[in-house]
Amino acid sequence: MPYYRFENMEQLRTNPHLSSGKGAIVTGTYMTLRNNNKEAGTGSQLHYHPNELMVYPISGKINSVVGKDHRIVEAGTFVHVPPNARHSMRACEDGPISYLYCKDNTWTLAGIAADEAPPEEAPSIDELKAKHDAGIYPGQEKMPEASEAIIDGLNDCYYPLAGDLEAPSNSTRSVKMIEGQRINFSLVDSPEGYEDNAKETAHERFIYIMTGSSDANIDGEAKSVSSGDLLHVPKGVPFEFKTTAGPTRYCFFESTEFLEEKVQD
Repeated sequence: MPYYRFENMEQLRTNPHLSSGKGAIVTGTYMTLRNNNKEAGTGSQLHYHPNELMVYPISGKINSVVGKDHRIVEAGTFVHVPPNARHSMRACEDGPISYLYCKDNTWTLAGIAADEAPPEEAPSIDELKAKHDAGIYPGQEKMPEASEAIIDGLNDCYYPLAGDLEAPSNSTRSVKMIEGQRINFSLVDSPEGYEDNAKETAHERFIYIMTGSSDANIDGEAKSVSSGDLLHVPKGVPFEFKTTAGPTRYCFFESTEFLEEKVQD
């Protein structure tokens, strides 16, 4: 199924030993997209994981740490977390947060506490949940000296892309892109009538519609989409996308050739 609405999906906790976050998850071939939600004042402990993470806030304010850089992040600012970078995303005390969260599939969604050594194999989310439900802490032995968390030398991981999700649309088509090693992120404003078509998509994509509406066709399955809709476009399928009623703002996460080769190996 290529079309999703977060509110109609099961809300899962994937790292109950590390984070209060819960939300809907869509797993692709190369990437996994999640809508992560956290109540006011709650969030994740400092942790890391071998896969690249990209975060784009939808609502609320995130008390964010990447490496040593600590900032308050609001909707419109993109956060890049390189592989093994120590990080934490918490909701500020004044309200809940909701954000898009995309990881590459070279590792599961499982995190590793910042003061733990990485396990030999990534635990599955079902394994973590079963242990948590049984009252078993599933983490590794505390071994700060063996941790692979990266704290220094990460440079600036924060990218202001728009004032907020309700900011006025641009006068013409605008694409703001952040290129990761494994995942690319783009924030797009498209005028009415713009078409994006491919006989065979070059990469996998997750597309999230923020404002406006569009007609989409993914591998022969057509649907009119609007604010809050998520589209999963596999690699190598026919794809059509046309903005319809007024300008449309959306973002998308896209796999890179580097990631595709890494997952296929």
